[in-house]
Amino acid sequence: MKPILHPLCAILLPATLIGAPSPDVPQWRGPNRDGIFPANHLLQAWPVEGPKLVWKSERIGRGMAGVSIVKDRIYTVGGRDGAQHLIALDLNTHEEAWAAPLSRQDGEPRCTPTVSDGLVFAVSTEGDLVCVRATDGGEVWRLTYAERFGVQGKPTWQFSESPLVDGDRLIVVPGGDKAILAALDKKTGATIWTTEAELKGKGHGGAGYTGAVISSAGGVRQYVTLVGKGAVGVEAKTGKLLWHYNRVANGTAVIPTPLVWEDYVFVSSGYGTGAALLKIKKRDSAADDEEALPGSPLVAHEEYWLNASQFQNHHGGMVRIGDFIYAGKGHNNGLPICLNWKTGKPAWEQDRGPGKESAAVIAADGNLYFRYQDGVMALIEATPEGYREKGTFRLASDNGPSWPHPTIHDGLLYVRDQHVLLCYDLRDR
Repeated sequence: MKPILHPLCAILLPATLIGAPSPDVPQWRGPNRDGIFPANHLLQAWPVEGPKLVWKSERIGRGMAGVSIVKDRIYTVGGRDGAQHLIALDLNTHEEAWAAPLSRQDGEPRCTPTVSDGLVFAVSTEGDLVCVRATDGGEVWRLTYAERFGVQGKPTWQFSESPLVDGDRLIVVPGGDKAILAALDKKTGATIWTTEAELKGKGHGGAGYTGAVISSAGGVRQYVTLVGKGAVGVEAKTGKLLWHYNRVANGTAVIPTPLVWEDYVFVSSGYGTGAALLKIKKRDSAADDEEALPGSPLVAHEEYWLNASQFQNHHGGMVRIGDFIYAGKGHNNGLPICLNWKTGKPAWEQDRGPGKESAAVIAADGNLYFRYQDGVMALIEATPEGYREKGTFRLASDNGPSWPHPTIHDGLLYVRDQHVLLCYDLRDR
């Protein structure tokens, strides 16, 4: 079959030449944390049986984490033998290269490791933050959120973030009043700053279930994330809280990673909450003064709000391609929807999905990949022109709720199913 160059490829990501090394996937939700993976010449439709299963590993431990891929290694975390581990597999042989201790507590970790400059970072369900060498898993430094930042307790479903690397800094989200976010020296673990603030309004308090993303909205470099009391923006240089948006919070869990671009932030949460488009702008009027935090140069202005019946994303994530946002709609549902981000109105939406319950959503080469909770994978064209399903298949294993977000690297699809890692061939040969 000849390669098909989809017209949306250029919108999704820069093209990768055939034969060129595939870009690394060093962190959660792809190279830019936006759910979009750099790939082309992928299958534009799936055969009835689905893409070919190339290999599977069955010893990575229990957990809901995704995978990161850098050079010749695959990184993930898993619970096995009564403890939690940071695990590296050889990309070519698929055998375990090393396993490093993450926490002495048993559990099902959810953190997709972050890889930078020969170092690997991960967070356990208990709030253990560990840095190890990528070569052999040797520990470089470690800390706990409780001891370093005075964090009391942990989220209901435990710590789930994936740390963010920004240059020589590691950005984490302990979620406590004395350290909502924290910046560390990535090589030593030394604290550079913490964000100290008591957030007001509804919500469960403490950390949320995602890490931070980088934004330059309003002309200020900042870190944006969701915590228990909603969305926040923190100044990258100092850790100062720039803005707080509480309406997206709920009393149970705020989970999806925010989408950020230009001066905009799109946030959503489930449990009957909804979604909002925020414009982060310079504070320059009396009206802005009423919305802004004291002393902040920025204000988070709500451009529109979508109630839960219009759009809410539970935990499957969202992707933005051009003027449109694609996601699974509904609490504990992955009903495919395409929203015009400028207006919040749907270009199209489906009242049922190819699979059942929640769907983790990523994009590559002009298509969306929906991974449903019941183990169904679906390929859907990323176009506002209408819903176009291009294939479905059922994953080769079923070990409970199928929640971890997939990863695409070098034409291959990696899907975690608890202790099993599945690898499918997406290449259009």
